Amino acid sequence: MGKYAISYDIGTTGVKTCIFELGEKISLVSAASAGYNLYVFPDGGAEQEPQEWWDAMCSTTKEVLSKCDVDIKDICGISFCSQMQGVVLVDKDGKPVRRAMSYMDQRARKELKEGIAYGPQIAGAFIPKLLRSLMITGAVAASVKDPVWKYKWVENNEPENFKRVHKWLDVKEYFIARMTGEFCMTHDSAFATELYDIKKHEFSPAMCKMLGVNMAHLPEIKKSAEKIGELLEEPARELGLNPGTAVYGGGGDASLIGVGAGSVAMGDTHIYSGTSGWVSTVVDKSIVDASAMIAAVVGAEEGRYNYFAELETAGKCLEWVKDHLALDEIGVYLDKKNITDGYEGKYTSLYDYMTDVVKDVPAGAGGVIFTPWLHGNRCPFEDPNARGMFFNISLETGKSQMIRAVLEGVCYHLRWFLETEEKKVKSSDKVRFVGGGALSDLTCQILADCTGKVIETVETPQNVGAMGAAVLIAVGMGQCSSIEDAKKLIPVAKTFVPDMDKKKVYDKYYNVYKNLYISNKKNFADLNS
Repeated sequence: MGKYAISYDIGTTGVKTCIFELGEKISLVSAASAGYNLYVFPDGGAEQEPQEWWDAMCSTTKEVLSKCDVDIKDICGISFCSQMQGVVLVDKDGKPVRRAMSYMDQRARKELKEGIAYGPQIAGAFIPKLLRSLMITGAVAASVKDPVWKYKWVENNEPENFKRVHKWLDVKEYFIARMTGEFCMTHDSAFATELYDIKKHEFSPAMCKMLGVNMAHLPEIKKSAEKIGELLEEPARELGLNPGTAVYGGGGDASLIGVGAGSVAMGDTHIYSGTSGWVSTVVDKSIVDASAMIAAVVGAEEGRYNYFAELETAGKCLEWVKDHLALDEIGVYLDKKNITDGYEGKYTSLYDYMTDVVKDVPAGAGGVIFTPWLHGNRCPFEDPNARGMFFNISLETGKSQMIRAVLEGVCYHLRWFLETEEKKVKSSDKVRFVGGGALSDLTCQILADCTGKVIETVETPQNVGAMGAAVLIAVGMGQCSSIEDAKKLIPVAKTFVPDMDKKKVYDKYYNVYKNLYISNKKNFADLNS
């Protein structure tokens, strides 16, 4: 039996492919990444092309193999960590009937209103349906971005495509089907449909009837660490892997990023900042705060949940700053070059340069506050009309203050998540911080100063999703006794202790930050509804 695992972290903007050695510790051997498109439309649509996912997966698989001397015969398993709450509708051959609908898609406002957002409501849901949904699923599909409304949108708006649907899959399940020919969802993916009975661990006929879902479209449910099948000849050839390699169920990013962070014990809290962002705490029961759109989602380990609060755009905000604020996009300068080219390796990217430039800007960004709601917001308030803003700009404000305000604005929102979660559960005093945002020491320190928490990071924090998927292979093979073993396999690399004097500054601006939505809710609706 081989001693290596290959795992895929399938994000919103790209795939990270990693080879890990499965020994006494799980060690990264080789990594590569490739991007793909997110198609965003004026009506709120957000789609991706599954073939682009596959092409990126194939190219990065060949790249990681070329970077190391691992024999494909020694790769004992394939697993996945992926974006969740996508809707990939496929025909009997496993081919998509249309582009995949991203979790960011918010077109289904009519379907949401007709399905649940009418009559006497709590948290945007018709009270009888809300109560029934909470009782069965531990959650409620009260957001325009919830998958069931995307499914209904296709039924209502693309009837010819809908007629061809054989199964409703999530993102990683599309790859499992393409690799093995098996149609399934892992328990965490099934839970994310909000049609999953948390007591019976199966899709609920009552929920499907209430929300108008054809149960024949729902696949079999499997465990995350379970071997689903073996890699077929054609996909093996395209990937450059060995036919017959075991393919495991994997998990969603909300499940596995915490595993890869080593945040797996009861009460452990981790914060993620990638394209999106979240705060998650491990709990042992279903908990819901419907008013704040926070719920305990089913985890990769049986009997464990992740009490989960999500921000749609976190690192995506810094990407926006890079593209539209830091770069000269209107051609003012005659001669343009990448500033990082002149520093002989000091900066690995423009992001490094930007964070270095703003490190000396005092806490509070000169009084400027940024709201990171560039694609609406979900928690602790649900509003697809909400948008980003720079508030309190003065004549003294420059780009450095504005860029720092973006970093701080994301941290303000993550603090809001922590405080909202504290109403139901206790978050840990030491918080693991992972994702691309954790590569920046400045961001880590701002997060510590803003929240008052000790922030811990791990080696290669941008690869923790793939690491979590590798843990599942080790568990599935019997090399690890349980997912909680990840705690000892993944040590802390850096620690950031909060500066309480800076926290006093952030406390002042944070209180204003929270008021900005309330003050502008009507304005957002007038402009964007």
